[in-house]
Amino acid sequence: MTTTSAPLPDMPGADDCAPDVQVGTIEAVQGPVIDIVCERLPPLNWGLYVTNGGERYTLEVHAELDEHRVRAIALHRTSELRRGMQVFDLGGPLSVPVGEECLGRLLDVFGAPLDGGPALAATQRRPILAPPAPLAEAASAAGVLATGIKVIDLLCPFARGGKTGLFGGAGVGKTVLITEFMHAIVKLHQGVSVFAGVGERIREGHELWHDMREAGVMPRAVMVFGQMDESPGVRFRVGLTALTYAEHLRDSLARDVLLLIDNVYRFVQAGSEISGLLGRMPATVGYQPTLLTEVAELEERISSTRSGSITSVQAVYVPADDLTDPGVSAIFAHLDTMVVLSRGQAAKGFYPAVDPLKSSSKLMSRRLLGDRHYEVAEQVREHLARYRELEDIIAMLGLEALSEQDRLIVHRARRLQRYLTQPFHVVSQHTGIPGVSVPLEQTLADCEAFLRGDHDEAEEDACYMRGAMSEAAA
Repeated sequence: MTTTSAPLPDMPGADDCAPDVQVGTIEAVQGPVIDIVCERLPPLNWGLYVTNGGERYTLEVHAELDEHRVRAIALHRTSELRRGMQVFDLGGPLSVPVGEECLGRLLDVFGAPLDGGPALAATQRRPILAPPAPLAEAASAAGVLATGIKVIDLLCPFARGGKTGLFGGAGVGKTVLITEFMHAIVKLHQGVSVFAGVGERIREGHELWHDMREAGVMPRAVMVFGQMDESPGVRFRVGLTALTYAEHLRDSLARDVLLLIDNVYRFVQAGSEISGLLGRMPATVGYQPTLLTEVAELEERISSTRSGSITSVQAVYVPADDLTDPGVSAIFAHLDTMVVLSRGQAAKGFYPAVDPLKSSSKLMSRRLLGDRHYEVAEQVREHLARYRELEDIIAMLGLEALSEQDRLIVHRARRLQRYLTQPFHVVSQHTGIPGVSVPLEQTLADCEAFLRGDHDEAEEDACYMRGAMSEAAA
């Protein structure tokens, strides 16, 4: 990996660093942790490298132990490294080659190809560690970003240029939902997508790459992967690499960019692993003491400017389905929309398995959505909430024990529940059901018809896994 990055003058000690100059020798190798005796101390987060048998091993400085030693994390396997090997200066923090030719490619944390294609031209490089956009140039979220997914657009709409989190345990459909968003942004909005696979299983990454190619999405997408078996340093930095490509596409193409991260919790786990390797004392529930800072460094760079917007959708694994876990709670404060995927919904076959009562959005106000959308969403939520309250009574005493008004609410809520399910484009080849995309105006009209009682005589199955109700009737 040859770099043309110039030293950053605002980093302490950067003026004394030059690329390909020896900075010291390896003193100890403990897994991915490398202790280096230096002639001059490189700054924190600075890139170093070691060569052995024609292979280059990249290191990143994470701690200064004393006036002559630093501790670095290797971004490669360290089985070939040993004490006494020479360590050289990379000339700056880690950087990646950028350009419009990155579209349609599958890359690693260094911007090197994983798809067997040619390497990206290194005519322009961009450091993966960078400050967020200046406050004077930042732009706030600008309205609703329609996804064509009924339950999302109706009850927890996405903000254009905002950040959305998909919270759920294992196997409730986070990756499928994220993939559908990528399809939506390319097909509906003609934007570009950047997908970050943080600690992905190689099987998932391989399947997703082929699914994207078959869906015709890849020509306007970039995929960046740091796999589960790689160094914690790779899993810790791969999200920043993907964000660097998103920033470049935002600034160069001046288009809407959809940044998808699967999974942010693995980024938190990688930071916890690195913190333990560096010898830091753990904090709450064993997480690293720098948890809030590390999450903020990633999230606050996801911003929109006058030139373009970055809309982020992030999958967040919830350990033991506990939304109060500190690693999960640290992400909450940075989000505009929170979509909670429920294991109960998935068990009933309601996909996407969005829990309409736990999910929320900061856009849910009359001023931003208008009176019609706000009132329809509130009435739908009231019907579903009342049905959930009555479920125990129905299970014990039967539907006949309810009042006539409650029975009517239950009948309509059950139809609304099924109407808010939807077949997805990206899994149509597996399910055999063609994917559908429903405009928000159609979703509102259908929900108004349910609330008025226009579909009281319809079979519940006729509402399940359909698009608009006009299609169901046909």
